[in-house]
This record gives sequence, C-alpha cells and structure tokens, in this order.
Amino acid sequence: MPRLAANLSMMFNELPFLDRFEAARKAGFEGVEFLFPYDFPASEIASRLKANGLTQALFNMPPGDWANGERGLASLPGRQAEFREGVKKALDYAAALDCRLVHCMAGIVPSGVSLITAGSLYAANLAWAGEQAVAAGVKLAIEPINHRDMPGYFLNTQAQGAAIVEAIGRDRLGLQFDVYHCQTTEGDVTKRMELHMPVIAHMQIADVPARNEPGTGEIGWKFVFRRMDELGYTGWVGCEYRPAAGTVEGLTWRQEFGV
Repeated sequence: MPRLAANLSMMFNELPFLDRFEAARKAGFEGVEFLFPYDFPASEIASRLKANGLTQALFNMPPGDWANGERGLASLPGRQAEFREGVKKALDYAAALDCRLVHCMAGIVPSGVSLITAGSLYAANLAWAGEQAVAAGVKLAIEPINHRDMPGYFLNTQAQGAAIVEAIGRDRLGLQFDVYHCQTTEGDVTKRMELHMPVIAHMQIADVPARNEPGTGEIGWKFVFRRMDELGYTGWVGCEYRPAAGTVEGLTWRQEFGV
C-alpha cells in the first residue's frame, strides 16, 4: 500500500500553514511535503512535525524569485552563487526537519539562452549540489514538469530525468516521478514507472486534467496504485493536488482506491 504524504502547500488551505500539520495527522496522514519552508523558522516547523508524529518527506530548494515567475536556478546562467547559497539553506532546513530528500528545481530557461548552455549549467550545478547533499546524508530529487503548466521548464520527460540521475549517480540524485506531469506530457504512465523504477526516489499524484484529487479525471488509479505495489515502490507518495471542494471532504478517494 502506498505511503501517502499530504502536500501542505496544496491541501488543507482552509487553515494557516502551521496549522495544517495537525489537520493532516487528524486526517490520517503520517507524512507531509510542501513546496517551501523558508517563510518559517526551521525550529517551528520541526516542532509541528514532532508534536503530530509526522515525517517530512520532501521540500524544494529555494527557487529564485517565485513571485516573478522563476521556478528554480539550476539551469540559469549567472545565478551559480545564488544557487549554491540555496543549496546550503535547503540542507540546513533538511537537517532541522530530519528530511532525507530535497527537490532541486531546474528552472525556466531564459529567452536567448540555448538548451546546450542551460544543460551544461544544470549538470555542473547538480554535480556540485549532489556532493554537498550526500555529505549531509540527503539525496536530491529532480522532477520533470509539463510544459502546459510551466512553459519553458528545462526538464520535461521521465527519460531525460532518469538519464541525468544515472549520469550524476543514484547515491546523490533520484527521480521525482509525478503521475500528473507524466500523464500530461507523455502518457503511458505505468510503463514509464516500470522502466524508471530503479531511479525513482519520490512519487506524486494528482488527476488529469484539472490537477484535483484522484478519481476526478482520466487516470485509472486502481491500476496505478496496484502497479506501485507490484513494482516494489516503498517511498513516499506526495498528494500534490488541488482539492476540488474542500480537503477533508475530498479524501473519500482513499477509501475508493484502497489506500
């Protein structure tokens, strides 16, 4: 049975962020993830995790200027120093939250920058960040993201992500396999899951096309969840979806699909 982690950036938005930890535990979750923790002291988040017996499954490195559309720095020219500071900050939070996995966002390639340049920067930054992470007992995750939601994002396909993981090293890097992004970009979800399972470090779910909870769209979730088990996946599955009409009210999908 998949180990589900509530995504507190998308779920339980009826409550202030720090109150969502208790709400997730009351709803039956044992793990949580979110986009960014940096607006809050690491000690405060750690206390909420401990008070509610929750595991921090994943969070993202600083993404650059999120409000103005930046979605990561790893492939952006001239931002290496800021990227390295972000790695250090993320690893400090990971230590405080006892989190073993941190997502490194590739970024949206600026106009006029070639994909060759972006790819070279991405590889160099990931190699450096991976060394820092492994020394701290943390693995980095990279996530292919679809072009419909995030036009221009450097990393798009599962095969591209898996190849990068193999090039940098599985001890330093893992694939963050998001069912929603995979279905939107490529389809053939469970065959891609099967092909890349050796490098998958984290999974996330949402239905297609509206990114709501499982059962609201086109994906055959009973089969998807069964294949996760059959393929031996034991990591966390982040529920990175937008509840269609209330977080708790929408959790009936767990009973429907037996998770």
